[in-house]
Amino acid sequence: MIPFSPPHIDQKIIDEVNKALLSGWITTGPRTKLFEKELTKYCGNKATLCLNSATAGLEIILRWFGVKEGDEVILPAYTYSATANVIIHCGATPVFVDVNATDFNIAIDQIEKAITPKTKVIMPVDFGGYPCDYETINALVLKYKNTFIAETNEQKMLGRILILSDSAHSIGASYNGKKTGALTDVSVFSFHAVKNLSTAEGGAIALNLPEPLNNENIYQELCIKTLHGQNKDALAKTQKGNWRYDIVEAGYKCNMTDIAAAIGLVELERYDNDTLKNRKHIFELYDTAFSRYDWAQLPIHKSKNKISCYHLYALRIKRITEIQRDAIIKEIFDKDVSVNVHFIPVPMMSYYKGLGYNIKNYPVTFDNYSREISLPVYYDLTEEQIKSVIDAVIQSVEKVLIIKI
Repeated sequence: MIPFSPPHIDQKIIDEVNKALLSGWITTGPRTKLFEKELTKYCGNKATLCLNSATAGLEIILRWFGVKEGDEVILPAYTYSATANVIIHCGATPVFVDVNATDFNIAIDQIEKAITPKTKVIMPVDFGGYPCDYETINALVLKYKNTFIAETNEQKMLGRILILSDSAHSIGASYNGKKTGALTDVSVFSFHAVKNLSTAEGGAIALNLPEPLNNENIYQELCIKTLHGQNKDALAKTQKGNWRYDIVEAGYKCNMTDIAAAIGLVELERYDNDTLKNRKHIFELYDTAFSRYDWAQLPIHKSKNKISCYHLYALRIKRITEIQRDAIIKEIFDKDVSVNVHFIPVPMMSYYKGLGYNIKNYPVTFDNYSREISLPVYYDLTEEQIKSVIDAVIQSVEKVLIIKI
């Protein structure tokens, strides 16, 4: 069976993890702090905080910005549930909007229609590793600056809607020559096991806020907020006589460990010159194979000002129904190839349907979802396995299209 997305664990990673284990420091410590610095250098943003997940990063930023009951946060209907769940956790209202028919990303005209005086945050999602149109989104929040109602010090200092990018898929992608992390106010990465750059579990907040906000000060504030509101971390308390600490707020527990950071440091070092080249090669082989068929709608992964990080190969099959798509997936699995669907849109989930959301209000989202099949893309996928994936997809699509379910 060809798996969908197993992690790439080699001897170099094992050796670095062993070093961390034997160092006597396995929780947040020197490796985590180094990883943060290296990520900031790589992305070109102003400060970076590593955490135990991207989900934690999204929620912490919403809470830092003062998002609460009565506020609205705009996000695409086409995303994973985490993007919406963190809004619910804060007591705010998710305002879903539709996406582009071309690249799965949030539709700018739909964002503009959804902005109200209650809007505090816009959360674009870089689907599959392909960046959203940040130049336009950044300009859009300035356009509505005069209608923004600031209620906290942070909101008053920014003076407009915050852009919080769900960049879970897109580390290493670029837009107008800049890498994700440096494209808007705040971006949050995921380092989950299936992501391009993995720490097993983990995430990072890339701060890139404009003046008068001070990103380094905010970093320090978030360090406290993500460690129980404690004003010193464990590393600081190891200094002679520095044991005393205070709890300055009722914070959270979502720090990254040095074990995870050890994996991340290896992954980041070889990311551009190895991982991304490998993933791009797989995308190109799929493109070459499927471009011969008129039923194949290939994913966009490059344009004149954008380059994907090749996270998901989201193939769409033209002129089929959701039922036909599901039948194609079954046929592919029967040929010992694992595929996936990214994503079942959030308004289709039971909890959100119970809140009154209806997928019929997001027709492009549903159309994209109903025809999408994510193909395996991972470091150790061989040329022979890629051929098997291609053959399985072609045979399965043509079988189902002939049957015309």
